[in-house]
Amino acid sequence: MTRRNILITGASSGLGYTMAMLYAKQGRNLALCARRMERLEALKAKLLEQNPDIQVEIYLLDVNDHDRVFEVFNQAKQDFGCIDRVIVNAGMGKGASVGTGYFSANLQTAQTNFVAALAQCEAAMAIFREQKAGHLVTISSISAVRGFRRALTVYAATKAGLTALTEGIRIDVMNTPIKVSCIHPGFIKSEINEKVEKVPFMVDTETGCKAIINAIEKEQANAYVPSWPWAILHRVLRIAPDSWIRKMS
Repeated sequence: MTRRNILITGASSGLGYTMAMLYAKQGRNLALCARRMERLEALKAKLLEQNPDIQVEIYLLDVNDHDRVFEVFNQAKQDFGCIDRVIVNAGMGKGASVGTGYFSANLQTAQTNFVAALAQCEAAMAIFREQKAGHLVTISSISAVRGFRRALTVYAATKAGLTALTEGIRIDVMNTPIKVSCIHPGFIKSEINEKVEKVPFMVDTETGCKAIINAIEKEQANAYVPSWPWAILHRVLRIAPDSWIRKMS
């Protein structure tokens, strides 16, 4: 089944931006949401230049404005007739070690990566339940498999929560036409981590997004991408000693 009408949040940069570019090449219609309207306008122009046969609609959206999330998702449904897939991608990576004076940054990450993700899942699933069809995709992280220190402490916790939330939604609609997938990217270069200098197995944004889209299209419950090395390494991370995890982060 080809999901023609795809809604992506956090589409003005990073993974969302590149996924939109790749999906446009495939001829998919796109509902693109983000806080930076000028970037969305430039992206829309680029996508239509690349493929004038697709429909592209853009929506100003701060996912922490929960009422607005529902308004935008419902407007997109009206604009396209139906929404076949929603990719919950918007997120942030602010933060520092707990107790070091950065509660505000940690709170922003917790609210954006989990509470706002819940709002997006609620809005998407309401549409899918009404349509009796659809594909919900959440973008989690390889960090969801363990607790990490420093700037990753709260980030990893939010992604673990998002993974569990996605699993619960999937079990809830099991054996229905509604599909639910959770994607766990490894280290992919993007705006959220552009200041990070040394991380293992880092890939460029396009390579990482191609792996993400390939996983999304399979509509499996969980995927760890790129598959090398993360399909194997996520199992190692789960059982690795704390001292090893400390050295990684």
